[in-house]
Amino acid sequence: MSSLNSLFNRSTFGTKCKTCLNLVISRIKLLRNRRELQLINMRKEMVQYLQTGQESIARIRVEHIIREQNILAAYEIVELFCEFVLARVPIVEVQKECPLELREAIASIIFASGRCSDLPELMHLRTLFTTKYGKEFVAAAMELRPDSGVNRTIIEKLSVKAPSAESKLKVLKAIAQEYGLEWDSSNTEAELNKKYEDLLDGSGSSARQGQLPIIENSPVASISRDMPSLSISPVEDTGKYQAAPQSPSSPAGSAVMHAATKSNTVSQEHHRSPADEISCASPSSSDVLEKARAAIAAANRASAAARAAADLVKVKITS
Repeated sequence: MSSLNSLFNRSTFGTKCKTCLNLVISRIKLLRNRRELQLINMRKEMVQYLQTGQESIARIRVEHIIREQNILAAYEIVELFCEFVLARVPIVEVQKECPLELREAIASIIFASGRCSDLPELMHLRTLFTTKYGKEFVAAAMELRPDSGVNRTIIEKLSVKAPSAESKLKVLKAIAQEYGLEWDSSNTEAELNKKYEDLLDGSGSSARQGQLPIIENSPVASISRDMPSLSISPVEDTGKYQAAPQSPSSPAGSAVMHAATKSNTVSQEHHRSPADEISCASPSSSDVLEKARAAIAAANRASAAARAAADLVKVKITS
């Protein structure tokens, strides 16, 4: 690599470009042989998975096979473009602007340089083309702008997008047919075509179901549910808690009645709940909420009066 760098420092654009193109072509041939052997072994493993009924593993591993096939196809296109540019290096060296007939080849080489890490020489070519044609030309190819001229096939082969269900099933059937395997693809086809609900989609039914407990547990809903149990009058509630063996004519009974009346008056003045104030301040509220607030206030007053009466009875009994 140091000798290559020293060569770059001394050589002209044409010499540098020829050197890099020849290195890319040689490296692609070596990588193609290696990847083809790996692909053959992977296809044999896929046959074993299908024979043993491990279709779930086969559906995952087939993506790797498709990716390897796409890389091999991309390498073949890059090799053809490199050979095409190599034959026309004198034209590239003379002209300042990129020739129209070489635009697709050079733009595709620049695009592949950022996606083929096994071909480091492509990065050197991109540097040379940046110096020759400018950063804007290289950026257009890297970002796939409309006027970039990058080959459509190499874009698809080097895409990081996951393969579709149809392509997976097609490759699996081709592998089974290649090795003479009688394989029933109905289960795999049904599994690949199955649509799963997106749990991250907030507009789905799961999000709507998650909102139901919030509505049911809201204060308005709880008041509406508890309305029938709170529809009692203060007199009835007070009388329920005053059910004692003492008669009104007895001293204890008179004291209890007097304490209950006084406690009821005090609670009306000092123990007004926020619901009563809200009801008085906003007369435009619904009748349901007003009745619920009145029932809650009545229950609070009744319980306060009952506690006061019970305390007074205890004092009288102990004395």
